[in-house]
Amino acid sequence: MRILMIGGTRFVGKHIVEAALAAGHDVTIFHRGRTGPDLFPYVEHRIGDRDDDLSPLVDGEWDATIDTCAYFPRQVHELADVLGQRGGQYVFISSVSVYAEPIDAGYDESSRLIELEDPTVDEVTRATYGGLKVLCERVAVQRFAPRTLLVRPTNVVGPDDYTWRFPWWVARLARGGEVLAPGPASDPAQVIDGRDMAAWIVGMLEQGTTGAFHAVGPAVAITWGELLTAIAAEVAPPGTTLTWVDEDELLAAGLDGSLVPLWQGWRPDRMIMAADPSAAVATGLRHRPLAETIADTLAWTREHECPPKAGIDADREVALLAASRSRR
Repeated sequence: MRILMIGGTRFVGKHIVEAALAAGHDVTIFHRGRTGPDLFPYVEHRIGDRDDDLSPLVDGEWDATIDTCAYFPRQVHELADVLGQRGGQYVFISSVSVYAEPIDAGYDESSRLIELEDPTVDEVTRATYGGLKVLCERVAVQRFAPRTLLVRPTNVVGPDDYTWRFPWWVARLARGGEVLAPGPASDPAQVIDGRDMAAWIVGMLEQGTTGAFHAVGPAVAITWGELLTAIAAEVAPPGTTLTWVDEDELLAAGLDGSLVPLWQGWRPDRMIMAADPSAAVATGLRHRPLAETIADTLAWTREHECPPKAGIDADREVALLAASRSRR
């Protein structure tokens, strides 16, 4: 199978390329050329910026196109314009953020989607991200139908996660000591190893499967508390403690998901992390043990530097823990 990757040199895209190559497929990567030149040296690279110049894609024909980086419907339209019928089956990496509130635990792919008040908005924010992904999905179905596959993941984790949402927790718990755990511990948590999602996507292409699917895990539903406990069990040194702090205290202190990675306590739609994975599982999605994802992520963190703005600053964590103790 000939596969065209729109963005395939970082995290999710990189894992998909690796999975496709491992399965024996021929891959072409269209990207901006900002990632290391030695990545995938035996793969065809076409350099360009989808927002400025798609001319490198005017030649060629593929059995499938996987789009990992469209955030605006115009980007999907422009890609369809240049590829026409040459792109084959179209795979769009979307998000569970497409669903409108209220969200019930166990919601499936037929649940109600967000409708943006202004569909012409051209800025990605927390308020617009999900709605823009909805518009991208609709353009994808319109322009590439009937061969369209919509992938809606929750939090994608594992090695190569440059966002440092999951790696930050792994690295923090590996340092040990008293760790601030933002409540409530009972909130649902869903993560999927990017390598598992990648292998499943390639398998879906091989089957020619279309439609919308949740790419979520782990295989057995867990809570936020169980997720942090699982990370601690795998990487934390003896004497490490998780100190749970009520979400109201943290919200009053100005914390949100940008400062506390993966935390859902600040969101009104916490059930977004309780998506039904059964449709994807029925088509072949398999999850490796969470402990393996954690161990591999720890190894990755030891070879990469955590960006300074990822997670709670150490001094602020100490101050928040002290303030919480004083209120008890």
